[in-house]
Amino acid sequence: MTAAAAPRKPRRQVVVLRPVPGDTVIHRLWAGSKLLIVAGIGVLLTFYPGWVPIGAVALLVVVTARMARIPRGVLPTIPAWLWFLLLLGAVTAAFAGGDPVIGVGSVEVGLGGLLNFLRITALATVLLGLGAMVSWTTNVAEVAPAVARLGRPLRPLRIPVDDWAVTLALALRAFPMLIDEFSVLYAARRLRPREVDGNRRTKLRRWAAEVIDLLAAAITVSLRRADEMGDAITARGGAGQISAAPSGPRRRDWVAFSVVILVCGAALALELTVLGTSGIRR
Repeated sequence: MTAAAAPRKPRRQVVVLRPVPGDTVIHRLWAGSKLLIVAGIGVLLTFYPGWVPIGAVALLVVVTARMARIPRGVLPTIPAWLWFLLLLGAVTAAFAGGDPVIGVGSVEVGLGGLLNFLRITALATVLLGLGAMVSWTTNVAEVAPAVARLGRPLRPLRIPVDDWAVTLALALRAFPMLIDEFSVLYAARRLRPREVDGNRRTKLRRWAAEVIDLLAAAITVSLRRADEMGDAITARGGAGQISAAPSGPRRRDWVAFSVVILVCGAALALELTVLGTSGIRR
């Protein structure tokens, strides 16, 4: 008698725009401070995407995740096809060669292309981690007042900062709801009985009809959600109340700014002086 097959472990979905419950110092930071820190780090890594800045930012992300008590369960399951694409990209980049060059027996192998690919992959991972930390530790309702406060210097130019903040807040609120609705639609589609396979032309027609049905259902669900959200906003005093909540930096925000500037400044100094000089000498 053969043993029963082990149940397949369910894949963890991506958790976006939904804060992880908690009352840590990271959760209590002003949303505008988090946005400014992410923007500043993004500018730093854009102009100086070296290993030292990437490592320093990765260290900041890990320490922040520990301070915010982010559980491992929020991390999504990486599908096998993504690992395959990363492996394929690494192998392809390795053929580019370049410095540094190592000798394997009588053959010289250049690791420059592979190291560049690994650096770009690490950079993308760090940036995704920054965005995820903001998503996991920030309430969506705090984003609109923060954006309105940060855009206050643009108001004399007659730029509709408040309208932009409200639009951003509504988009952030609607995105998770639409993901849930689309997941339900997809699950309902999978429960439908499969029709008998025909020729290729019949399959294409059936596939096109199913895509049209799903798009129509998705548009209907989006319109229904938008109508419900509009009624809720009207009942609470209108769209202007979304960005009218008082918000601003506090003492802990300035401490966070100081720590980030200190770490990023030290990493940039090492990248431009010590490590940069040693790289030129080699």
